[in-house]
Amino acid sequence: MGRHLKEQTNLPAGRAVRTGWILFAGIFVLIAAFFISLGYGSTNIGSKMVWQAFLNFDPGVKEHQVIHEIRLPRVITAAIIGAFLALSGAVMQALTRNPLAEPAIIGVSHGAAFALVVSLTIFPRISPSGSALVSMAGAGAAVLLVFSLASVSKGGISPVKLTLAGVAIGMFLSSLTSVIAIHFDVAKDLSFWYAGSLETSDWQGIKMLGVVGIIGIFIIILLARSLTLLSLGADVTKGLGINLQLVNILGVCAVLLLTGSSVAVSGTVSFVGLVVPHISRMLVGPDYRFSLPVSAVFGSLLLVLGDIGARMINPPYETPIGVITASIGVPFFLYLVRSGRSRL
Repeated sequence: MGRHLKEQTNLPAGRAVRTGWILFAGIFVLIAAFFISLGYGSTNIGSKMVWQAFLNFDPGVKEHQVIHEIRLPRVITAAIIGAFLALSGAVMQALTRNPLAEPAIIGVSHGAAFALVVSLTIFPRISPSGSALVSMAGAGAAVLLVFSLASVSKGGISPVKLTLAGVAIGMFLSSLTSVIAIHFDVAKDLSFWYAGSLETSDWQGIKMLGVVGIIGIFIIILLARSLTLLSLGADVTKGLGINLQLVNILGVCAVLLLTGSSVAVSGTVSFVGLVVPHISRMLVGPDYRFSLPVSAVFGSLLLVLGDIGARMINPPYETPIGVITASIGVPFFLYLVRSGRSRL
């Protein structure tokens, strides 16, 4: 046990170097994908014009306007939301000790989307900040429902019960969302939230994500060591002086902030929080001080590449980004279930 604890809590130089190289490679590919995204769309813009838009912006040039007002906010939003969802999934998997946990599977995303639908039927012109607050409230209510449903069953909360309760609550809230949208004739306006989309990204949404993200990521940074120690078991964690209740509360708050704000901007984008944390742990190990930054970079990369794919599949029309991530996430989810792997 002592040796295992040392491996979990120390920062081996070799692993730190490995993590650094992986982060460097991930950021390099992310930057390349970033510029590809700026040039690709319904109208392709050459790399020379993209550079000119940055170095010598001319508001009178149409391509410069497209890059600054449409494509740049979109790719930045994709990168931020990808990081948020990946971090949320990693934190949820640590808190629940459930390798299948992620915001959509546990019902967090569906709760946020349901609250948004209700608010939009009552207040059609709700502000982005108001949407974020409503989304976080809905996500919080969904978490309470999922944990309550899992805890009332015989034997208390377990990873499998949390997953089943999350899927059940998620389907229930999704059905209610559809009923409300059809009844109030807003299904067309809300179809964006059902499948997930980055088409409406703007600078105002980025500012909101930035404010919320600073708070949520700061909490996660504080919890990184405690999240690693959770894998040793509740008894060992308590013996090390970790306040489990405080860690759980802060962790859930961080997930609500990051997931709620993401849903408010992009709708329900599933499986990023499931796939990316597993890949990160496979690359750098179970220490969350290493895997969390890798998850953030790879989550950003996944969603930026997914957004490029969403524009390439059926041009000039766009495929919902949620469809792209689900096509990747569903096979990965089935693989995890079949193999029974858990690298928490």
